[in-house]
This record gives sequence, structure tokens and C-alpha cells, in this order.
Amino acid sequence: MHRLFVSDLHLSDDTPDIEAALVALLKHESPFDSLVMLGDIFEAWVGDDDNSPLAERIRLALRALADSGTEILFCRGNRDFMLGEQFASDIGGALLPDQTVLDVAGHPALLLHGDTLCTDDVDYQQFRELVHSPEWQTEMMKKSLDERRELARQLRSMSIDAASNKPEDIMDVNQSAVSTAMRDADVSVMVHGHTHRPNRHQCDAGERIVLGDWTAKAGWLLRERGSELSLERFSIG
Repeated sequence: MHRLFVSDLHLSDDTPDIEAALVALLKHESPFDSLVMLGDIFEAWVGDDDNSPLAERIRLALRALADSGTEILFCRGNRDFMLGEQFASDIGGALLPDQTVLDVAGHPALLLHGDTLCTDDVDYQQFRELVHSPEWQTEMMKKSLDERRELARQLRSMSIDAASNKPEDIMDVNQSAVSTAMRDADVSVMVHGHTHRPNRHQCDAGERIVLGDWTAKAGWLLRERGSELSLERFSIG
């Protein structure tokens, strides 16, 4: 099995270098067995009816990868939490639940975006519960695309302001939440993104692998090849 894990690309109209790096990576690595994207593929996603040029280009690139025989799995992040089954169908992939157990390098591994592990950030967890509710999303989808895009911009601005006033430590994972999640899932490996703090950690429940965010200078991936796992940084631009 040759599988790649990525997260936190935060694709937008302002990230052409990252978009180009993703397309180049997919072409360079092909053929490979599976691509797993653990959230925040997009900086914002306002619904699967998004018809922006960026959304169309990413749909086409991922669909071409799927048509070549590569499995595509993805979960929602805190920026693209409105990704849905239509997007999955468009790209020939599968939408994962918020937490998924998958065999990775011969071990059961818990895969997730990672925001649910940041339990010390109580304000964010309350916000997350609101925007993930079916009622909120139903009301959101009643708005026009332009209205949803404007609301997404407002929410992003509010998020940046809120984060600037929070201690750094509460925006990282809570170790007790990590241990509980791993034990509940009966796994010895966890893979997540979200925190933008790439590393491999040993904890009491096993190994926690944190994917890095992509910037105009560098990207990150976790490569599974047989029984080996390697966390890799590569240059962009």
C-alpha cells in the first residue's frame, strides 16, 4: 500500500502556489494507491454547489486522480465543514465521518481533522457545535452563494480576531482528549492536522502524528509505504 495523507492546504484564490503544488504532487506521485485529506482542503467552503473557478479546478484534478485508480478519502475541517456527499461524488471519492479508524502501516489508526481535540478552547467548541448542526447548515444553504461567501469572510475575520487574543496552548490539542479518543477507538496510532504543528509524538496511548499546513514556501505529507510511515516536508515555489 502506497498512501499519502495531507491536510490544511487552505486553498483559496490567494494561494495559487499551493494549488499548483497540489496538482504537481498528484502528478509526480502517480500512480499511488490512496490519498487521504484530513480537512481544511479549502480555506472556506460554502456548499457543494460552489461554482467558483477554484472549486472547479480542484474537482477536475481530484476526479482525474480518482479516474486513474487512486482511492480518495477526505474529512471535513474547521474551514471546509460544509463539504458533503455531492463533492465526494464529483471527485469520485468518499467523505469520512469526523473520526475514522483505518489500517495504516499494519496498525489500526484513528484519523481526524484534529479540532475536536482542542477541548481547552471552549469558545471554539461551542461555535463548532453550532455550525455543524443540521439546523444551522439548512438555514445557511437557503442563502445565495454570494451571501454565503460574504458570511464565510465575516466568520474568518472573527476567527482571526478571536485567535489573536487566545493563549497559544489552548489552540493545541488537550492530551487527555487525545488519550481518551485513542483508547475509545482502541488504536495505537492517531493522525490529524489542524494545529499546524507537524511532528510525531509518543504518548501513553501510542503515537500521535500531526500533519503540517501548506504555505507558499512548503507543504507536508505523511507517506505510508508498506509498514513504513514517514512525515515529509517539501518545498513549494
